[in-house]
Amino acid sequence: MKKPVYLDYHATTPVDPRVLDAMLPYFTERFGNAASRQHAFGWEAQKAVDTAREQVATLIGASGNEIVFTSGASESNNLAIKGAAHALRERGNHIITVVTEHKSVLDSCKRLESEGWRVTWLGVDGDGLIDLDQLRAAIDARTVLVSIMAANNEIGVIQPLAAIGAIARQHGALFHTDAAQAAGKIPIDVAGMQIDLLSLTGHKYYGPKGAGALYVRRCRPRLQLACQIDGGGHENGFRSGTLNVPGIVGLGEAAEICRTEMAAEAARLSALRDRLLASLQRDLQGVRVNGALGDRRLPHNLHVSLAGVDGDALLMALGDLAVSTGSACSSGSQAPSHVLQAIGAVGPTSPGAPALRQAQGRPELGQGAAGQEPSASIRFGLGRTTTEADVDFAAARVATVVRSLRAAHHVAR
Repeated sequence: MKKPVYLDYHATTPVDPRVLDAMLPYFTERFGNAASRQHAFGWEAQKAVDTAREQVATLIGASGNEIVFTSGASESNNLAIKGAAHALRERGNHIITVVTEHKSVLDSCKRLESEGWRVTWLGVDGDGLIDLDQLRAAIDARTVLVSIMAANNEIGVIQPLAAIGAIARQHGALFHTDAAQAAGKIPIDVAGMQIDLLSLTGHKYYGPKGAGALYVRRCRPRLQLACQIDGGGHENGFRSGTLNVPGIVGLGEAAEICRTEMAAEAARLSALRDRLLASLQRDLQGVRVNGALGDRRLPHNLHVSLAGVDGDALLMALGDLAVSTGSACSSGSQAPSHVLQAIGAVGPTSPGAPALRQAQGRPELGQGAAGQEPSASIRFGLGRTTTEADVDFAAARVATVVRSLRAAHHVAR
């Protein structure tokens, strides 16, 4: 077993060796620009891009001509949300999202709010799931977009995509979902789920960093987005810029591998996740799972809170175990997780966090109550190389460190 043991697969994944093999020729002998239509180098690059477009589309039940290549999910989220809003400003001025979204969604909506758009921030229940009746009540005649993530990047809960899509379609609003954590991990069917816009990125499913895609529905009717990066009109005018051919090849190859191996890998990882949880609960008191379990959770995710332990001290003591407290995109922040606040796991109104559960007001970060018992949260993200030995080591290591920190805390008090 190689140390440190990596259990942070939500933050990023290693490039699969099969994906790297597919990419390498496009850095060297097949180096053409896919926009060069006058010679064989460009034709070869364009053919590779077209193949990847079909591979990504097949993963989510789309058509190749509905895939727009981007630099990753954050860019895709910005293009989907701002692009849809700016294209539809004559039809409406209202957007609905959820307080537990990724920052690239929250901040895009806040930017639009500063430009005069109305934004409804839906809350979640204690399991991290939205209330569909709240969604129905929030939609009005001026709602142009509903943006709700497929699976949460911290607690791994899966939202009811098909039900959300049906509600949005019934009211004439577009449905965008950030599927960065879900794509390649659970089945997604954009047609069956009535998804209009979907964001994904390669580095979350064993592809390269810097390569992502946005699905844009092209029929009944064809969607229009306002371009956010001008210059050249690439990707059917949605996103200008020379295509990252090696990255796109890797994105497509990784999608194809996930499509064929997803079911078996999900079963393996969910069994390992359950083994890890059982070990923690057997060896420690005060272990609370954050978010729904069962089929409403990503198979490779476990997020727990541990009472009586300081989070920073815990992570510092786990030097041979690579885990995190939450989103890597906000790792520089010392504020409590907005996701854990929303489900009542931490924050000024814990337990319950009723203020963040209302379908109103912006999600803001707060501080824990003074004198509150310390509580550490850990996000375990299992992956393609995770073994039973890895999860057994992780459970034993966490239990040992937590018992030590609790003893020290008790003595200090």
